[in-house]
Amino acid sequence: MQELISLLGIVGTLAIGTLSPGPSFVMVARVAVSASRLSGIAASLGMGIGGVVFAAAALLGLHAVLLAVPALYIGLKVLGGLYLCYLGYRIFSGAKHSLQVDTVGTRQHASLLRSFLLGLTTQVSNPKTAIVYASVFAAFLPSSFSVAFALSLLCVVFSIEAGWYAIVAVLLSSSGPRHAYLRCKAWVDRTAGAVMVGLGLKLIASAHRP
Repeated sequence: MQELISLLGIVGTLAIGTLSPGPSFVMVARVAVSASRLSGIAASLGMGIGGVVFAAAALLGLHAVLLAVPALYIGLKVLGGLYLCYLGYRIFSGAKHSLQVDTVGTRQHASLLRSFLLGLTTQVSNPKTAIVYASVFAAFLPSSFSVAFALSLLCVVFSIEAGWYAIVAVLLSSSGPRHAYLRCKAWVDRTAGAVMVGLGLKLIASAHRP
């Protein structure tokens, strides 16, 4: 019963956090409307795996490590912020280029793999997400737990992260949002790129704060 209560507490809190807009939402939304529904779903699977990475780290004591080594958290913030700035720059600089969508064969598989890796790297580059996971686990995790509990928790975390972003990908890859994006690609990409750079700079600027 204690493990079930802990599981429900962790899942509920993480679900609320996942719904909050951030770099992950911006990235999945853009992939879904600019590439394809499958690419958006591939990115959402990368988000799910990234969530599992954070959950596994939290189970292994990530919170205690970050408290013991503050410099590690600062380094994660700076590196994560720089990566978000890089993604934003790539999106912004590509705004003027026409859209080319891979549809069949090896090129499509390569595109899906790129989307998956983009989702994964965007997720794991955000140290704030790591802190959220570490804090939530520290608050709700029982002092001792079974292997079955740990495995169940990892599966549920994956379902929450991948499921939510898959919904985003499916909705935004429908004909209406996609056609709207194609009509306003330059402005949408510049806005998305600027948002990503802004989030990255904000993250870097907060590196000195606990």
